[in-house]
Amino acid sequence: ISGYSLVVQARDSGTPPLSSSVTVNVDISDVNDNSPVFTPANYTAVIQENKPVGTSILQLVVTDKDSFHNGPPFTFTILTGNEEEEFTLDPHGVLRSAVIFKHMVSTEYVLCVQAKDSGKPQQVSHTYVQVRVIEESVHKPTAIPLEIFIVTMEDDFPGGVIGKIHATDQDVYDVLTYTLKSEQKSLFKVNSHDGKIIALGGLDNGKYVLNVSVSDGRFQVPIDVVVHVEQLLQEMLQNTVTIRFENVSPEDFVGLHMHGLRRTLRNAVLSQKQDSLHIISIQPVAGSSQLDMLFAVQMHSGGFYKPAYLIQKLTNARRHLENVIRISAILEKNCSGLDCQEQHCEQSLSIDSHSLMTYSTARISFVCPRFYRNVRCMC
Repeated sequence: ISGYSLVVQARDSGTPPLSSSVTVNVDISDVNDNSPVFTPANYTAVIQENKPVGTSILQLVVTDKDSFHNGPPFTFTILTGNEEEEFTLDPHGVLRSAVIFKHMVSTEYVLCVQAKDSGKPQQVSHTYVQVRVIEESVHKPTAIPLEIFIVTMEDDFPGGVIGKIHATDQDVYDVLTYTLKSEQKSLFKVNSHDGKIIALGGLDNGKYVLNVSVSDGRFQVPIDVVVHVEQLLQEMLQNTVTIRFENVSPEDFVGLHMHGLRRTLRNAVLSQKQDSLHIISIQPVAGSSQLDMLFAVQMHSGGFYKPAYLIQKLTNARRHLENVIRISAILEKNCSGLDCQEQHCEQSLSIDSHSLMTYSTARISFVCPRFYRNVRCMC
């Protein structure tokens, strides 16, 4: 307990008795009676041969139960095991290589490390660090090509994480890092540690081929990453049709079904090869395992097919569509279960272009805006 706060009252013997009180704060001064503590108590680390001088091998973690002036900063010293000065230890407790290690020369080092606190008198603790030297990388990293589809409302893309590169390496101790060519950094970024791809705001309509690579420190491998950006037109929203699917998650839909469904849909509803199918958004139905997909079809001449025409086409082709994925319903108007005649049901669709949903798999990522369906029955 570092301190106490007491309220002391004095009362006299008069009639009536009078009193007053005062607060007394008692601070307990700390004595440096706790040694630094290593976590864990002992360490094991590895370093690959031929890594450059200064490679980080290990971060020591030290705590102290004393107050701050009796604890850090700590002073680290390698007591034994470093007679040939193969290692250095910086003031922050990072163990680094001071030579280029060779697996054939030595496969293991054991260091005794001391940590000394800042108290008076100083307290010390010791830990042992076992460092194994392993052979350098013999396998190149492998990465899965990634295709990203972004749907946004006209010049209103806010940016964010749009996908993740999946890479592996058969060398157990390899640490993979990801890089993006500098000329593309004005539009995209890649997290060097986990391979997440971030798009900055204001992407224009079109196709982007990213120059991304993954490295294990020895081998560098290029990765095919293609980003398609499609900007929605307001007229699309007025001519959308919703297909509701049964028992499918957004990620499974994107990774397993979207490509095949897009091809089957094109065959079912396009009158001419030059017509364009636009998948606007996908979104789980709240409180269920269903999934809604919004789409519209643009004619070669520039206009859009009416929902009633598309629904008729879909109804005729439903059996073929269900060879790809199970369909729950095909919706143009949805009156919340009320039995309305078509002409008495009004539906409006709104898009929140600043609330993006990213559904990412190893091969395909789909980024789309959240949508809201407002339905009013005029019966």
